[in-house]
Amino acid sequence: MKETYKAIQVTRPGVLEMIEKDLPEPGPGEVLIKVEACGICGADAGAIEGMEKGVEYPRVPGHEVVGTLYKTSDPLPAWLKPGQRVGVGRLGGHCNVCEQCRLGHFNLCQNQPVTGSSRDGGYAEYMLARTTGLVAIPDDLSSVDAAPLLCAGIATFNALKKSHAQAGDTVVILGMGGLGHLAVQYARKMGFCVVAVGRGDDIAEEVMALGAHHYIDTHSQDAVETIKALGGAEVILSTITDSPAVSAFLPALVPQGRFMIVGVGKEPLTLMPGVMIGRELTVSGAITGTAIELEKALKFSLLADVRAMIETRPLAQAQQAYEKMRSGQAKFRMVLTVEHS
Repeated sequence: MKETYKAIQVTRPGVLEMIEKDLPEPGPGEVLIKVEACGICGADAGAIEGMEKGVEYPRVPGHEVVGTLYKTSDPLPAWLKPGQRVGVGRLGGHCNVCEQCRLGHFNLCQNQPVTGSSRDGGYAEYMLARTTGLVAIPDDLSSVDAAPLLCAGIATFNALKKSHAQAGDTVVILGMGGLGHLAVQYARKMGFCVVAVGRGDDIAEEVMALGAHHYIDTHSQDAVETIKALGGAEVILSTITDSPAVSAFLPALVPQGRFMIVGVGKEPLTLMPGVMIGRELTVSGAITGTAIELEKALKFSLLADVRAMIETRPLAQAQQAYEKMRSGQAKFRMVLTVEHS
């Protein structure tokens, strides 16, 4: 029986190192997952670089985790079986007892661990997880392809669903990174007229190939005026973290348009009350999703052939992979793969 496992740990902010840890025993309501793949997300920087409050070190980061059920302490629920492939996203499993859980708002659970931040994540060979946070991975979806969909995928998929956009509506996607390139695909497959907004013409062909009807390069075009010339947008989905840049797009919405925010900026948004009131505009945040919502996103991704563009690295190269993601050079997602002897 295996007694130890390898993990990439943040010893202190900014320092990633490979360590050997004792294999943990799952407690009540927990399972031990044998990790196969873990995506690298921009949100990992919160724990890795010390930008997220309340993180206790040392900490194993990573919240786009796919693996197999290795060990349990309790009987598994009927929909799970030993050895099944499962995933865990940013939200680590609801508690079932807080007010939000009693209301059925499991994604807003007040006692939910944040994978890779408040508890160890998936930059490792094994990981503990709450059973309520487990996502069944479809057989036809590889572990590497599934990993980015557990955060970048669900964040944009759910935001588009919650936007109430109708087939034929114009939907603008701000930011052509890890989230944005998936949002373009989802929006196209949902039947929207997709306007992608990014920086530079070097990605124009790739973005159009992903499904955009129009690409706007902010380096050479006035994006807001260009969107207005196209008739305005029913929905703008922002994946970027530059709050002043995001705020500038409000006038591009048509009356009763909706601004969906999934990019977590550090500064406040600036929204002119006159424009908000005069056009009856709405600004909404959208937090990833519940386990069952994640499963719906994975099923849709299979049906509609939505996939992240991925570059893989072995677990031992986590530092290099993370640095490539942070540099903006990754096109468009980095995924760590875990080989077990």
